[in-house]
Amino acid sequence: MAPSLRVSSMAIGTYEASTGYTYDSESFLHSFIRYINISVSRLTLILHFCIAIYNASLVVAVIVLQQLPASNDEFGGVMVEMKEHMVSDVFRTLLKNSMAHWRSQGKKGVWIKLPIELSNLVDTAVKEGFVYHHAEPKYLMLLYWIPKTINPIPANASHIARVGAIVLNDRREMLVVQEKMGQLRGVWKVSTGIIHEGEDISVGVVREVKEETGIDTEFVEVLAFSQEHNVFFGKSELFFMCMMRPLSYDILVQETEIEAAKWMPLEEYAAQSCAQEQELRKYITQLCIAKVERDYSGFSPIRVTSGSYSNGNATYIYFNKSDLNKKGDKKRKTQI
Repeated sequence: MAPSLRVSSMAIGTYEASTGYTYDSESFLHSFIRYINISVSRLTLILHFCIAIYNASLVVAVIVLQQLPASNDEFGGVMVEMKEHMVSDVFRTLLKNSMAHWRSQGKKGVWIKLPIELSNLVDTAVKEGFVYHHAEPKYLMLLYWIPKTINPIPANASHIARVGAIVLNDRREMLVVQEKMGQLRGVWKVSTGIIHEGEDISVGVVREVKEETGIDTEFVEVLAFSQEHNVFFGKSELFFMCMMRPLSYDILVQETEIEAAKWMPLEEYAAQSCAQEQELRKYITQLCIAKVERDYSGFSPIRVTSGSYSNGNATYIYFNKSDLNKKGDKKRKTQI
C-alpha cells in the first residue's frame, strides 16, 4: 500500500496543470520522487563542476606565482637546468613568469639546458625568443640575451684540435700509414687524429698512434702548429705536429680506418709526389731533419697547478725549454 500523503487543492491544481495528469496519491508520489532524484543529480553535477573550477583556479594561481628552477651565473645571467617532465603549456607559463622576473632584476643572459628527454619543450622556448647555442649527445643548450645590446656571449667552440705524430726510430725511419678513406687514400702520411674533449695533446697523440698502428710511443714535444679555417662544419682547426719516441716497433694495423702502416726512410717519405700533402710534408721533413741533426727544440708541456690558468683542472703550458737556458733569461725562468 502506498503511503498516505496529504496534498492541498492548490498543489493538486498546479500538478495537474503542469503535468497533464489527473492527480492521485500514488502517481504524484512517484513523480515527486523522480523529480527530487533528477534535481539531486543535477545538484551533484553542479557541485562537482564548481569544485573542479576551484581546483583548476588554485593550480593556475600556483603556476602564475611559480618560476622555473634557476641559479645565477658569475656573468649576471641565470642558468635553468630542466630535469623533470613538464607539459608545454605549463612550461610556457613558468617561462613567461621567470623572464618577467629576470628582466626586473636586470639579468642578462638566460640559459636553458634541456636534456634530450625534454625535447618537447624546445619549440616553446624558441617561440619565446630563445636560440640554439650548442647541442651535445644528451642535451641542447638554448640562450636568450635580455639587454637591448649586441650579444657578447661567445658562440659555441669555434675550433677543433688535431694532432699529427712524427715517430722516428734510430735508423731515421718514420712511422707512416695509408688511410682507407678520404682524399689522401693511398698516400703515405703520419698518423693524425682529433683530440677528445678533456684530453691533453700529449695524451691524445699517444692514443692516436696506438689506435692506428699498435705502436707504443712517448710524447717528446710539439714541434710546430698550424691553423686552418672552415674544416669541420664551418669550424676552424688547430693542428699540432708532435715529436714522438717509439717504445715498440711491431706494427698492428687498425683495420677499420687504416689500409697499411710501415716504417719508411725519411728520404723516401719526402720524395712522395702527392700535391695535397706536398707542402705540409716538406715542413715535416725539415722539422725532422732539424730535430735530428741540429738539435731543434719544440714546445714542451709544464703543468700549471694554481692561478687563473688552472680553473681546478689539469692545465699545461707549452713553451720552448731551450729559451730558459739562454743568457739573460734567468729572471724569466724564475717567473715561470
